[in-house]
Amino acid sequence: MIVKQHTLNLGKFKRGYHLLTHRVEADFVALKEITQGIAHVFIHHTSASLTLNENADPSVRQDLELFLDALVPDGDKRYTHDDEGPDDMPAHVKSSLLGSSLTIPVKNGRFVLGTWQGIYLCEHRDRGEDRKITVTVIGSK
Repeated sequence: MIVKQHTLNLGKFKRGYHLLTHRVEADFVALKEITQGIAHVFIHHTSASLTLNENADPSVRQDLELFLDALVPDGDKRYTHDDEGPDDMPAHVKSSLLGSSLTIPVKNGRFVLGTWQGIYLCEHRDRGEDRKITVTVIGSK
């Protein structure tokens, strides 16, 4: 059994849902050493999140954003935490709803995903900061 870990600095993203699957697989070179295992993907932020969802049709990303923005609108006067603006608390709520980590099987150096699945970074802020994720894989060579 081996453990490999890599932190990826992703940079800044505009608000929305951004596919990361290929970037994570390409940047995490040690992933290719894993014949069989499990990956834990963790985002280091409370105003962005990760999700696994449909990766083919871009309208899915737009619809996810539309739904979550309607569910948790910016500028709701009931929120008391608004230190960084009207999208501050809504970003934290959306992050809590979607989550900060994913667990994904690994086989032959690649994530084992369904035909239409992809890893998304969900940026919930209008002006998000530099985003960072850590991927830890436990497996065998």
